[in-house]
Amino acid sequence: MPTPFPYRRAAVVRPAARATGWLRRRLGRAVVLSYAAALLLPGPGLWLRRSHGLPMGGALHPSLHTAPALLSLVLFSAGLQVPVTALGRLLRRPSALVAGLVLHLAIPLLVIPCLAAVLQQAPDADGGSGLVTAMMLIVAMPVAAGATVWTGKGTGDQPTMVGLVLASTLSSPLTIPLTLQLLAPLLSLRYAHSLAAAGHAAGSGFALVGVVLPCAAGLVCRLAVPASWLPRVLGVVVPAALLGSLVLTYVNASGALGSFFARPRPLLFCAALGVAVLVCLSSFVLGRVAARCLRLDAPAASSLTLACGMSNSSASAVLISTALPDKPHLLLPVLAYGLLQKTAASRVVRSARRRTPRTAPAPVCTS
Repeated sequence: MPTPFPYRRAAVVRPAARATGWLRRRLGRAVVLSYAAALLLPGPGLWLRRSHGLPMGGALHPSLHTAPALLSLVLFSAGLQVPVTALGRLLRRPSALVAGLVLHLAIPLLVIPCLAAVLQQAPDADGGSGLVTAMMLIVAMPVAAGATVWTGKGTGDQPTMVGLVLASTLSSPLTIPLTLQLLAPLLSLRYAHSLAAAGHAAGSGFALVGVVLPCAAGLVCRLAVPASWLPRVLGVVVPAALLGSLVLTYVNASGALGSFFARPRPLLFCAALGVAVLVCLSSFVLGRVAARCLRLDAPAASSLTLACGMSNSSASAVLISTALPDKPHLLLPVLAYGLLQKTAASRVVRSARRRTPRTAPAPVCTS
C-alpha cells in the first residue's frame, strides 16, 4: 500500500509553487508598483536605506544594511536553483559560453567611450560624467541572475545562460575593478575619484562578499540538501527572494526618486532615460549581431543576446548606495536601465518563440 507521504509533500509544495508562478507572471507589474510606491511613499524606503543596529548583547554592536542583505537573498536563491549537472553540456559546446563571457566583458569598453563622446556635447559642466559613471557601474556588473528567468520563459539554452551567470559572477571581483579602472579616464576629475572609490569598494569585498559568496552558498546548499527536501526548500526561498527583489527595487527607487523630487531636475531625468535606452539597446544589438556572426542556433543565440544586454542592476544600485551615498541621483539611470532591460528581454523571448517551436516544457528557474 503506497505511503501517503508523497501526497502530503505535494500538498505542501503545490501552493508555494502556485504562488511563485503567480508572482512571476506579474513580476513586471509588481516592479512598476514598487516604483509607484517609492514615488508616493518613499519614507519607509529611505529608512530601510540606512544601517540599523542589531539588538545583541555584549561588546559587539553589529549593524544590518538592508539593501546588501536583500541582494544576498536574491543571489542565494539564484544559486540554489542552478541545475549543476546540466552544466556538463557546456564542455561539449562551449562556443556560446565563451562568446557570451567575452562580449559581456567587452561591451563596456565598446559602448561607454561612444556614450562619453556623445555626452561631451551636453551643456552639463562635467560633460555628462555623472551619467557615464552610472552606466559604467551597470555594464561592469556580472550577468543578471534574472536572465535565467527569461531564458526559462522562452526557448533559450538554459545551461549556457546559467554558465554565463556563474562565470561572470565568479570573475566579478577581478573584472569589475579592472573595467572601472580602464574607463575612469573618460570622466571628469571629480567623478573619476568617485568611480575610484566604487572600484575600490568592489575590489575590496563588495563583489566577493555581496555577489559571489551568496551565489556560491546557494550552489553548495543545492548540492547538500537531499533531493526529497529540495522542493520544500525552493518553495520557501524562491518566493522570499522574489519578494526581496521587489523590496530592494522599492528601497533603491526611494533613494533615487526621493532625491529627485526634493530637487526636481527634469533635464536630468530625461537625460538618464535617454542614456539608459542608448546603452541598453546597444548591448542587446551587439549580442544579437554576435550570435548571427557565430551562426548559433536559436536557443543559444537567445541566451547570448540576453547575457549581453542584462546586467545585475540591483548590484550596481547597492554599490552606488554604499560606496557613493552622496550621489543618489546616479540611481536614476540605474533604475531606468533595470526596467528597460526587462522590456528588451521580453521582446527577445517573444522573437525566439516565433523562430523556434516549443517541443518541451521550459525549465523553471526564478531569481
